[in-house]
Amino acid sequence: MKNTNTIINIVLAIAVAVLFFLHFSSNKKSNTPTAAKPANGKTCMIAYFEMDSIQNHFEYYKEIIEDLSKKEQQAKNILAAKKNENISKLKEYQSKGNAMTQEQMAAASQDMQRRESDYQYQEQSEGSKLSSETRDKLLDVKKKIEDYLKEYNKDKVYSFILSNSSDLIYYKDSAFNITNDIVKGLNEMYKPKKK
Repeated sequence: MKNTNTIINIVLAIAVAVLFFLHFSSNKKSNTPTAAKPANGKTCMIAYFEMDSIQNHFEYYKEIIEDLSKKEQQAKNILAAKKNENISKLKEYQSKGNAMTQEQMAAASQDMQRRESDYQYQEQSEGSKLSSETRDKLLDVKKKIEDYLKEYNKDKVYSFILSNSSDLIYYKDSAFNITNDIVKGLNEMYKPKKK
């Protein structure tokens, strides 16, 4: 979830930076704001959608998050079992205590170091695997949204369709909020593939 917000914030920051650059790089001869009109006479229309609504209502996204949560819990369970196994072995060695020879103590110490090293490797491996899968799944969701927006805007009504984030967009006219259309369309697009 944190990765999703980071990716979305980066994309939005780039989009805002481009818009600011385009807005402020044009030479203005007067202080009176005027609407930019391209050579073809069309005006620039911008729409937005609420990403948190997509996250809360797009069925495919919710399934991905649920699946990733299950995999994260499975990884935690595997690591907890491994850690408990290591603790049990350590207690076993400690219970033998003084009855062990120097050689047995050295072997026990090496065994515990190996077990700890194996645990750390497995922890890192599980985290990396989960992180990679999360990134791939979220990129898939992003691609589905982008593909749907291309279809949604096939008549070229909008020049830009942005995802709204409260820390990047400070004013928005709700007349250009297309969130409900996007959620409805994404879920309709996803239903046939689900069956």
